[in-house]
Amino acid sequence: MRNPPPTAPAGVALIIVMICITVLSVLAAGFAYSMKVETKLAMNANSESELNSLGRSGVEMARWVLAQQATIAQEPFDALNQQWAGGPGSMMTSNSPLAGISLDNIQLGGGKFSIKITDLERKVNINVADQVMLEQALRLIGVDAGEFTAITASILDWIDPDSREHMNGTESDYYSTLDPPYQAKNGPLDDLSELLLVRGVTPDIYWGGVATNHLPAAFQNKVGFHQPGGGVLAYDVGLVNLFTPLSSGQININTASARVLQMLPFVDENIAADIIRLRAGPDGMDGTDDDTPFRSPGELVNAGLNNQIVGQIGRYCTVRSSTFEVQVDAEINGYHRYFYAILGRKGPRDVQVLTYHWKFSPAVPGHANAR
Repeated sequence: MRNPPPTAPAGVALIIVMICITVLSVLAAGFAYSMKVETKLAMNANSESELNSLGRSGVEMARWVLAQQATIAQEPFDALNQQWAGGPGSMMTSNSPLAGISLDNIQLGGGKFSIKITDLERKVNINVADQVMLEQALRLIGVDAGEFTAITASILDWIDPDSREHMNGTESDYYSTLDPPYQAKNGPLDDLSELLLVRGVTPDIYWGGVATNHLPAAFQNKVGFHQPGGGVLAYDVGLVNLFTPLSSGQININTASARVLQMLPFVDENIAADIIRLRAGPDGMDGTDDDTPFRSPGELVNAGLNNQIVGQIGRYCTVRSSTFEVQVDAEINGYHRYFYAILGRKGPRDVQVLTYHWKFSPAVPGHANAR
């Protein structure tokens, strides 16, 4: 017997069934994806309090590490080879409470956290910098000498408490004519990126050679601020690499970069290189076992400076850091949150939390104080 060929209505019904199955499959897949997203959001919401606890725990551990470092009598200095800075720790700390302490992937409860500590004395405090230091910074960046006076005077006018203009400087009379208008702060900088509001400070001067890699700060977006320029000049260093708005006001010669060391009077490129060579030890690398940090600013005589010059620049230098930025990367089930704190250390029993905040993503590398 032969089966009769399918009639047209039966073929149409089959097509309709297949379309229905396809539509239902798409709906089911969409529902499954939506449920996966909802489940992930629910898990993240349930992790909120634990992530916050991990962040605060990381900050507290950083406080403890910095306090313990200050108790080591054999090391009356802060340097890049010590554990707080990510170094191996010196032989003299083998019997200290810091022996065997790691700042990476610390397990706590259902999550883990990692800590990164950076001292702020490795940079110059912008709020205490004078005209000579500001001009030296522009010189190191590579700004045209003809722009020095106007930029430094405008920075000083932004920071000082009065409304009197320095020669070639800028006060609110100029800023109020811009679109949108704003006022000179006439007070210390809280965030270094405020410099981008200062007349003459372009993104190239502020960020250096990576100006195009950075978005405007939040407060700049709020006022709709736009600074012309960006990314066309070959500056390999910027103001963000040289300055910080928070520190004791002195430069730690054990942690400062060669460029920052050149901010010191009488310290040129060769002397800065000698300072780093002396503190780095035989292998020539900072932050390793054989480092030989300076124990006092007076030891700068070993870098080719005479006693008279060392005496003159001693007030700008230190071998101790007292202000630290802490970054805590907290993680639960692959979900990260980044916590930031500024710590002020006055002694082993007095390490204070000065600021504390968090972000969904890590701070842009090179941004001042990760803000």
